[in-house]
Amino acid sequence: MATPEQGVDWAGDTGQVSRLRGVAFEATCLAAVSFALVSVLVLLLYVSADALRPFSADPGWHLVFFLTLVVPSVSAALFYYRRDDPAGEVAYATTGLPVVGVLGAAVFAVVLDIGLVTAVEMFALLVSVLVAVGIIVAHARYRPRAAAERMAVLFGAPVVTILGVPPAEVTMALNMALSALGLPVEFGFRLLSLREAILLTPVVPLQWIMVMLSITLPVSAALGGYVARERANRKAGLAFVGGAVAASALAPLVGPVAGIGATGWVLLVTFCLLPVAVYVEGVVRRREGIVGLTFPLILVGGVVLGALLVDLFGFAPPDPWLDWGFLTSAHSRTPAEAGFYPPIVGSVMMLIVIALSTFPVGVGAAIYLEEYAPDSGLAGKFITLIEINIGNLAGVPSVVYGLLGLALFIRVLTMPTGAVIVGGLAIGILILPIVIISAQEAIRAVPDSHREAAYGMGATRWQTTRSVVLPQAIPGILTGTILAVGRAIGETAPLLMIGAASSVRLAPSGFFDQLPAMPRQIFAWSTNLEPEIRHGVLAAGVVTLLVVLLIMNGTAILIRNKYQREA
Repeated sequence: MATPEQGVDWAGDTGQVSRLRGVAFEATCLAAVSFALVSVLVLLLYVSADALRPFSADPGWHLVFFLTLVVPSVSAALFYYRRDDPAGEVAYATTGLPVVGVLGAAVFAVVLDIGLVTAVEMFALLVSVLVAVGIIVAHARYRPRAAAERMAVLFGAPVVTILGVPPAEVTMALNMALSALGLPVEFGFRLLSLREAILLTPVVPLQWIMVMLSITLPVSAALGGYVARERANRKAGLAFVGGAVAASALAPLVGPVAGIGATGWVLLVTFCLLPVAVYVEGVVRRREGIVGLTFPLILVGGVVLGALLVDLFGFAPPDPWLDWGFLTSAHSRTPAEAGFYPPIVGSVMMLIVIALSTFPVGVGAAIYLEEYAPDSGLAGKFITLIEINIGNLAGVPSVVYGLLGLALFIRVLTMPTGAVIVGGLAIGILILPIVIISAQEAIRAVPDSHREAAYGMGATRWQTTRSVVLPQAIPGILTGTILAVGRAIGETAPLLMIGAASSVRLAPSGFFDQLPAMPRQIFAWSTNLEPEIRHGVLAAGVVTLLVVLLIMNGTAILIRNKYQREA
């Protein structure tokens, strides 16, 4: 070991430290990263050019939008980047929030359109849940010492308001048992629940009114509560809720004019206008980055001005493969009529299955492994073995999970081949190790001093986990989960193994219907011999899938940055 007096002469006889190797290593890394990024960018531009066909437009069309849209937006972005970083963040957030909101509104519109959940069912469920919660809260307030009654109310209120007495499943099971015994008398007595009574009501409000009551009102109440807490003013929250209801009530007038219908307008207000309003209110209140609010105006103004000038001069626009008809039509052998609507619906329904099956299991496993699992003894070694296996499972090829889904869900559990629920469960198992690992890292990042402080105040382990650990870890958990789901939506090998359909003309209306997924449809198009489908239609599907992935990844980045800044 060299001492300070007898150190190593790194520079030889010159007495100076050479920086050549460091500079060469830095330049090599920069060149490698630049080459990778440029290669991906060129590939994306090539695919986008096939999907959008920008060169089919007149040169004047390009010139007009270059002057009205590209130049002002790029200039504003450069100004934010060089002079005002907070304004740049506000600009990108106010541009991305409406996009994510429109995507959320479109998802709910698809759910209502295919009949997966009707507006009447949502309204009935919301009313019954509110009544059940009201009964439980009222009992806890007026009879706080009646513990035995409390247990009866906790179990009885949901049964009476949501399930019925006895539940429909119990009635069916009793009837089947009586039939199996050969008894002629059927079990016919049953008290309808509040939810079922609402569903049987012959006269119900219009669809957009039920959507407003069951979706817009709860969302606006939650956002209004947030505004009231931030401003320390209850009237501000009530004013926000009132404004949201008033904007939704304009649906019969504005919706048909905008071409989206009354229900579409209500969904747009709920998922787009309300979050944007809350964010803009926070920016104005904090007085930080207010200049960035002009960026969406620059974009919208550029598009409107460009459209007016193009119409005035008569320049022909491009004729893209990726248009509104492509997103709302089913697949067709004719390239001009080919659409992507059923695969989009199938992917959305598959994501619902993945979220409902993977997120609770993954987060629950991570909480147990980090907060409750023993560290020593034989049990500790077993937990270590489990964690090693979870890490190994994260690197297993996706086709293996497809085989697992085929064997477990189709062969053993006899689920329908290629069904939506089978695809969601198979890909959910695929990303489950990733969700567990990311949730573990987020929980592990919470300082132990916070746990010790909670224990010192007399909190139990569950109270500490619920009130101290999870609120700080939830940003990392959400970020990892969204990135994992983003990977899941592009997987193809498991869908091939479970027998997902290559082309479906009707969108699935239930979780046991055939699954038309976006990557599976793209794979089918890639094997088509017709050039227009292999290049134009295929490129349009790829761009659609990439846009969904970019939106999900961008949402994860915004969540991470927001909570890191607050921390």
